[in-house]
Amino acid sequence: VQLEAYGGGLVQPGGSLRLSCAASRSIFSGSTMAWHRQAPGKQRELVATITRTGPTYYTDSVKGRFTISRDNAKSTVTLQMNSLKPEDTAVYYCNAYFWSGIKKNDYWGRGTLVTVSS
Repeated sequence: VQLEAYGGGLVQPGGSLRLSCAASRSIFSGSTMAWHRQAPGKQRELVATITRTGPTYYTDSVKGRFTISRDNAKSTVTLQMNSLKPEDTAVYYCNAYFWSGIKKNDYWGRGTLVTVSS
């Protein structure tokens, strides 16, 4: 297994949840790491990314609530999710990618379900 995400579950609105993803070192070290999500009946969307050196990106709907971080020594990426809303309910996927010239090397883990409901 090259990528494995864990930490999903059921949480009440306003609550917090922490997702983690462990990657093989050979993939992690050179990759931008990302979290995507797919809500029922919707297309998969990019949630957040973090490059090898640290710069991050967040989709507008999670700015100020979610924080992505990476531990290069442990080859893990984490998504801290605070102030969760019902619309955050989705299957969350961990993704690693890097470019070899014009070729994109893309790796995906199995998703972990996050349900925000009272």
